[in-house]
Amino acid sequence: MTSDRRPALTDLSWPLTGERVLLRPAGPDDLEATWAYWRDPQVTHWLPAAPADLTAHRERFLHPARLPHTLIVEVDGAVVGEAMLRVENSWAQAEVAAEALGTHAEIGWVLAGEVHGRGLGTEVAGLLLRIAFDALAMHRVTAVCFAGNTPSWRLMERLGMRREAHAQDDALHRTLGWCDSFTYALTRSEWRAG
Repeated sequence: MTSDRRPALTDLSWPLTGERVLLRPAGPDDLEATWAYWRDPQVTHWLPAAPADLTAHRERFLHPARLPHTLIVEVDGAVVGEAMLRVENSWAQAEVAAEALGTHAEIGWVLAGEVHGRGLGTEVAGLLLRIAFDALAMHRVTAVCFAGNTPSWRLMERLGMRREAHAQDDALHRTLGWCDSFTYALTRSEWRAG
């Protein structure tokens, strides 16, 4: 890592561990284990995709625009979910645009149905925030969900994220039609203070 750029996910020492979970970069060998929960309609109800079969899951999971931002969640050596941490540029005026490069991250997570309700999502999202702010020196982190996905937005609030937007009818759900969405955020200064 050189001093003229921010650290990237690939610069970190993997795996990273929490109290119960382990995070590591996703790879092709994780395809079958992740398909086990991506084919569960209860798990994918609020997710942006519900692959129809293993072939569709393979195309989505291994897509070069997705895989580098995907982390695998393990508990006791078993794959139980995945997380997303995507680094983006913050909005900036032209004169300071270089300072805004790679300063914003979006996070997301999905866990297998059999581990829901055990607090693992909170632990995973907390690790994502720790990675974003402490390891990658992000200025700001956001997460977005359908307004009806109460467990997700409550988890964000437990972590100290603030609801910044309630957009009406801006997100098209595959079975519910047009739905509201929530955007939550946390800044580096809030993270340090919290």
